[in-house]
Amino acid sequence: MSLFDKCYNYQDARIAMAEGYYPYFREITTEQGTEVICNGKKMLMLGSNSYLGLTTHPKVKEAAIEAIKKYGSGCAGSRFLNGTLDIHIELEEKLAQLVGKEAAIVYPTGYQANLGCISAIVNKNDFMITDKYDHASIIDGCLLSQGTMIRFNHNDMASLERALQKANSNNCLIIVDGIFSMEGDIANLPEIDRLAKKYGAAVMVDEAHSLGVLGDKGSGTAAHFGLTKETDIIMGTFSKSLASVGGFIAADEVIIHYLKHKSRALIFSASLPPASTASVLTAVNIMEEEPERIARLWEITNYMLKEFKAMGYNTGTSCTPVIPLHVGSMEVAFKLWKRLGEEGVFINPVVPPAVPPNSCLIRCSFMATHTNEQLDFALDKFRTLGKELGVI
Repeated sequence: MSLFDKCYNYQDARIAMAEGYYPYFREITTEQGTEVICNGKKMLMLGSNSYLGLTTHPKVKEAAIEAIKKYGSGCAGSRFLNGTLDIHIELEEKLAQLVGKEAAIVYPTGYQANLGCISAIVNKNDFMITDKYDHASIIDGCLLSQGTMIRFNHNDMASLERALQKANSNNCLIIVDGIFSMEGDIANLPEIDRLAKKYGAAVMVDEAHSLGVLGDKGSGTAAHFGLTKETDIIMGTFSKSLASVGGFIAADEVIIHYLKHKSRALIFSASLPPASTASVLTAVNIMEEEPERIARLWEITNYMLKEFKAMGYNTGTSCTPVIPLHVGSMEVAFKLWKRLGEEGVFINPVVPPAVPPNSCLIRCSFMATHTNEQLDFALDKFRTLGKELGVI
């Protein structure tokens, strides 16, 4: 058997392409606003994670341009050696303040932040307890560590307690998403914190989809529940509300100091480019100065959840700007995706292995910059096509 047989034998994606049901790697030729040009066609964007609509903000774009003029296009090295700029330090101080922690460290991607933090913190004889719906970067960080991973049923506190009992160790880190990226629901952090205290475990929250959405000034899930102090490690990304790319870990200074010297994903990666760093700094400032963006995002969220439910769509446990429409079979998911695309609506179908068999969904996500007219246009298409395909 050849090493590359698996590559030559993999035909699933090519079959989907040939049948016209391939929803991935679509080519967008415009900025990521509420409308985009995709494969040459104007479409309403309901598949972006730019919750506050800041990727197109003039101040954010100008900050990136000015940073390139001053610092160049890259840092040509890792943060550990020659790649630390003054704006990296400024951003870390800003992020720590935002989420209410002593210190923060910035990584080139959100994926590397989870990978680098978990694999460095959790060692042999330690335990990681994860929600079964946690993001892949959390799972991969656990697999890279030398510790033991135990998974509990999604947002099921009885299942979490059984996992803690199984671990039976104070050297235990509970890791959850703040907002789950497919279900759109929120981690039950108050109960997680109660159980963590009962069993002597630490808590880490991935705020990727909750920064800019939950909490005072968009500070995230821990702030939303008033549990910032009780949450030991806060992770966040820049590729959603903060309009760029990258990620960070915030915690007590001693934890961040340790990561600076022990996290391989940080030490052996080139540092976040100047343009991205400046973009995030500006985005955080705008988020704090314009709280009406978050208020508008929630106005849209509540309206769309109400309208989808009234039509007869199953939105599951969603209560955030991530709204899944559970449609069941893969065939229906792809048909609805294709028909919506033909009608000018860009959405994302989610099928196995990302979800269990016959639990496929259409993932919608909304921006503070969507207009009422755009929302009603989308609702009209979802209503018509949902009936056409027997979804509602």
